[in-house]
Amino acid sequence: MKLLTRSLQAILLLLFPILLVAQTSVISGRVIIDDGSPAEFASVYVEELATGVSTEADGSFSLPELKSGEYTLLVRSLGFESISRSISVGTETVSGLEFQLKPSAASLEEVVVSATMKEVSKSASPVPVEVYNAQFFKANPTPSIFESLQNVNGVRPQLNCNVCNTGDIHINGLEGPYTMILIDGMPIVSGLSTVYGLTGIPQALIERVEIVKGPASTLYGSEAVGGLVNIITKKPGNAPVFSADIFSSDWGDVNTDLGLKYKAGKRWNALLGINYFNFQNRIDDNDDGFTDVTLQNRVSFFNKITLDGRKDNRLFSLAARYVYEDRFGGDTRWTTTNRGGEDLYGESIYTNRWEVFGAYQLPTKENLLFQYSLNGHDQDSYYGNTPYFAQQYVGFGQLTWNQQLGERHDLLLGAAYRYTWYDDNTPATAEFEDPNITAPSRISLPGIFVQDEIAINANQKLLLGLRYDYNSRHGNVLSPRVNYKLSSRNKRHTLRLSAGNGYRVANVFTEDHAALTGARTIEFVGDLQPETSWNGNVNFVHRIYTPGGTSVSLDASAFYTYFTNRIVPDYETDPNKIIYANLEGSSVSQGVSLNADVEFENGLKILAGGTLQDVSIREADGTTSRQLLTEGWSGVWSIAYPFHRIGLTVDYTGNVYGPMRLPLLGELDDRPGNSPVWSLQNIQLTKKFGNRLEIYGGVKNLLNYTPPANSIARAFDPFDEGVTFGDDGQVVPTANNPNALTFDPTYVFAPNQGRRGFLGLRFTVW
Repeated sequence: MKLLTRSLQAILLLLFPILLVAQTSVISGRVIIDDGSPAEFASVYVEELATGVSTEADGSFSLPELKSGEYTLLVRSLGFESISRSISVGTETVSGLEFQLKPSAASLEEVVVSATMKEVSKSASPVPVEVYNAQFFKANPTPSIFESLQNVNGVRPQLNCNVCNTGDIHINGLEGPYTMILIDGMPIVSGLSTVYGLTGIPQALIERVEIVKGPASTLYGSEAVGGLVNIITKKPGNAPVFSADIFSSDWGDVNTDLGLKYKAGKRWNALLGINYFNFQNRIDDNDDGFTDVTLQNRVSFFNKITLDGRKDNRLFSLAARYVYEDRFGGDTRWTTTNRGGEDLYGESIYTNRWEVFGAYQLPTKENLLFQYSLNGHDQDSYYGNTPYFAQQYVGFGQLTWNQQLGERHDLLLGAAYRYTWYDDNTPATAEFEDPNITAPSRISLPGIFVQDEIAINANQKLLLGLRYDYNSRHGNVLSPRVNYKLSSRNKRHTLRLSAGNGYRVANVFTEDHAALTGARTIEFVGDLQPETSWNGNVNFVHRIYTPGGTSVSLDASAFYTYFTNRIVPDYETDPNKIIYANLEGSSVSQGVSLNADVEFENGLKILAGGTLQDVSIREADGTTSRQLLTEGWSGVWSIAYPFHRIGLTVDYTGNVYGPMRLPLLGELDDRPGNSPVWSLQNIQLTKKFGNRLEIYGGVKNLLNYTPPANSIARAFDPFDEGVTFGDDGQVVPTANNPNALTFDPTYVFAPNQGRRGFLGLRFTVW
């Protein structure tokens, strides 16, 4: 017996070092989101062992026993930024770890204001809202918010001119004038600035961008027919002390975004943003004699001030922006001495724009909020030898009262007033009896609205809204809407139904660049009446979590919009004219879209979406045609993979568009009547150096896609000196012009900038 005991002791002594080496520990903790609530089904992943677990309903997790050593824990959840933390495992249990997740690019828990004019979480909103924050746009850096939206499903930045490269934002196939652009909820970018005001917003100051697809006229009035884009700027208190984002490409363009937070007093926080963009390289790769990309020299200043410490944390904010831009496109030999002349063709636009806007919560027991904005826009431009001088001033004020009535009713009442003054040198503002006398347009637009958000139960909401406006030109306008939301108990499934009315009063010369080029004359048929539309939308969101830590969110929508009195520019009846008239028939925009947000356990993240749509015009005689410059289908994607050990992230972004019907110049025009399938794809590498510095670079337009070289018809004869016209004003085919073409830059569907490498840096001080 003693011999057996001694033998066992000897064996244990021999195994003791091995047991020490093999000793394991348990790691446990909890994952929460930034509002303190638990993060259910979040992935906690051990990078070195390629294994992990998902959190429970209360956010808790417990990893399998780990051997002693150093490990990297990666915590991820769909819609939130990933967290990486180094953990040292010894002989004792590691417990009590806590990880706090912050919303990421397309978070389901983002706070949104665009749907109801009140701050609510995206998942609680009865109106479907898409949210994209600054991190999303960093995957494909651009010099303007206009270009940044190219990777949002169902949203397309549309170039309207091959010469000066101006454009607007299409939503679900509807043209730019149907999209309302807001800054901090204020209707800043509209009217004249729809064409030229989408640039110069410092992206260093953008907190997030909210997108609502479908009419929002009940809350926002005219112009929000197709949808709205609300650019939310950062609160000074939450911004970094200093930020800089500078990049350039081998085409010679340079973009600089600077942000500076400073104190304007003990209780005043201020945020200054500066954007400068410069491109002066006259590139003509398609050899048509015209610049492929416009020359631009643009500077923008933005300043926002907030007052802290008001009683009950009442809101006070004041912001101002100024933009100056000198833009030129045209003959590569053109100089400023040719401006307005007939020797060389050039489109030269000088833009001066200022904006002031803010919000003030009244010092009352009731929740009363006053919001206001003022803006002025001055444009001095020449399109060849055609001058266009215009000024526009817009004043806007809005008072809202928000009150909770009982447990179920959340009531919002509002009164708004908008005044627009516009003058230019076109027939649009000339006296009827004497065209030489100017008659500026003055439009007064008072309105009231009411909205009741009814909580039927914990999983159902019903929103009812009604708006009444009185347009000083066109009289009474009534805009109702209804929204319904049904969520499953576990919040993984959400169904939203929406229906509403939209209206819009058009101003051709402030919205349609083609009316300004001088290549065609303008003709109006009758007195243009306001457009009206009815819209229906079905949205379904489904969230999936796998035991392995993969998260999937599917967001599907079906939309339908029916227009009456729609104003459609007719390019085809007469190739020398653009004829504007209210459609005697009807117009329909309908389709389906799907967004997928997938995050894998290894850090791979995929945002992808596709839209299938039909935007058609039905004439009074029953003839149906597809809307010009509108794709039948489109797709977007953004794929990111982080290499945490070396601090490197790879982003692959892109879009693809189906064929569009293009404006031809008559039956003899031999150019294709439809565009081909085309795609813009980009790749970027980002390397982090600590918490302050990032270096990024890559290649844009990997496929080097550019539209056909003959997109500008008769670029060699911009003043139609070699064109023969008949007695009826139509072009006569000749030996030198067998296809009966005139100079025309409207055959445009894709950017003309080819493949280019870029390099940039971001520096941030908190």
